[in-house]
Amino acid sequence: MTWKGFWEGIASLFENVLFIPYNALAKVELDSWWLANIVSWTLLLTGAIAFTYWMIKLKSFNESTESTYTYNENP
Repeated sequence: MTWKGFWEGIASLFENVLFIPYNALAKVELDSWWLANIVSWTLLLTGAIAFTYWMIKLKSFNESTESTYTYNENP
């Protein structure tokens, strides 16, 4: 397998498999702007939820008094 074949395989995967939902949406005439951008809104909502979860976990980690070092701090 060559590098050219590798990159052509990735291109084929995206064009023939992963873009099927986008191609289906492109063929349908949607009058609503909100409905036309449903994939974008779904990704935005997922990202916002993940960011909120991450910030909550980071806050609990920073407030934790448990030592995170692997060595003995008081020899």
